[in-house]
Amino acid sequence: MDPKKLVKMANEIAAFFEADPDTAARLTGISGHIKRFWDPRMRRALFQHLDQGAGAGLKESVIEALTANRDSLLPKP
Repeated sequence: MDPKKLVKMANEIAAFFEADPDTAARLTGISGHIKRFWDPRMRRALFQHLDQGAGAGLKESVIEALTANRDSLLPKP
């Protein structure tokens, strides 16, 4: 999976949820969308990008959402 494409897609999801003034709802919306619509390979690749490159290019809200919901987003082995 191309990390640049995943970053772009994740940032677009975050842009949609940025209108919500409630931070918790915004983060839940971002992580919920990623969990429902991204396949496990995409989620693993996004976390690999986050872990290896400190999330270079990701919006802060995406990083927060991924960090707060890591266990529920990462596929079980």
